[in-house]
Amino acid sequence: MAATNIGKTKRSTDEMINDAVNRQQSWLARRREMTRRFLKRFNVFAKTEKKPVVHKTEKIKNAKNRTVLKSYWFPILCALLVILITVFIMLFKVNTPVKVVTPSVPEPIVKPITKNVNQNTPSFDLVRIEKFGNIMIAGRNPKESNISIVINKKIVATEHTNKDGEFVYTTTNALKPGNYTISLIDANKNVKSADSVFVYISEHGYKNAVSLLLTKNGSKIMQAPVLADGDLVVSKIDYLDTGRMVVTGKGLPRLRVSLSLNDKYIGFARVSDYKNYGLGANVGKLKSGEKYKLNIRLHDSEGTTIANIEHVFVMPEMTGDDNTFYTVRRGDCLWIIARNFLRRGILFTMIAERNNIKTPDLIYPDQLLQIPLKD
Repeated sequence: MAATNIGKTKRSTDEMINDAVNRQQSWLARRREMTRRFLKRFNVFAKTEKKPVVHKTEKIKNAKNRTVLKSYWFPILCALLVILITVFIMLFKVNTPVKVVTPSVPEPIVKPITKNVNQNTPSFDLVRIEKFGNIMIAGRNPKESNISIVINKKIVATEHTNKDGEFVYTTTNALKPGNYTISLIDANKNVKSADSVFVYISEHGYKNAVSLLLTKNGSKIMQAPVLADGDLVVSKIDYLDTGRMVVTGKGLPRLRVSLSLNDKYIGFARVSDYKNYGLGANVGKLKSGEKYKLNIRLHDSEGTTIANIEHVFVMPEMTGDDNTFYTVRRGDCLWIIARNFLRRGILFTMIAERNNIKTPDLIYPDQLLQIPLKD
């Protein structure tokens, strides 16, 4: 039986290439023909005509004039249109004047400056505990006057204010760990400052020190304890009644912060683009009186630890019962209250969380606070 080529309909590669080349050549030929016709019809300026070698007769001049008009009629028409439009605009354009409305400005009212009754009273601008335990105090008093600095009811120095009424004083020697109360006295008028500053110098260094401005309306933190290691900073450590620990602070953007308690890893979080982080983890119930070690670590993109903060604390014993309340007195602050009740001032956030206080550095006299207790 003779062999057949049934089902073999696939074209060869050479045939497809030849067809493609033929189509392209046909298209190029049509394009060249269209271009040639277009140039022949409209590109009359590209033509050059040889001047006939004839005598200068009137007949040749008339033929030349007709050829020029026939060849250049379109640009001449465009030029005439442009001239007509320009003449129309110059002759018939109506110039409407622009009206400028100036609003009436009332005469300024000059108000007399009311004198502040407290502007002659000494005041604090800054109280900061330095690295080696010295205290820097900055404040205000009437210009070119003498002001005395009082620490724990004892005058330690007298400074002279400048022409702007400002002064700065730094203690000569480092102060021992403990509590200090600072006030100011105008040495010329014997006027005492309305506010005072409470300072706590920790035995663990200036980073754990705190200064509080005590006013008649409450207290405000001027310098808070800081836990830091290079680019890693811990702003607050909270231990909630639910057994959850929350750590907040600052670090390098987009890096990872991990948390471990007694060398046991309990969670991690990412630092935001604004250098803030918040890390929460369930640690269960911590026993009163026991010592715990908390480690907060900052890791680079490869997981290597580049900063480590180790915080050792003893879980305080709570006093009283669930109905223990405290009435804020003048000069109190959450840090002092936490230190008295919870044995550690840094746990003031527990009191703030229990009483829904959004601004922990500001409490008021006669404010009723519930003290968080531990079973």
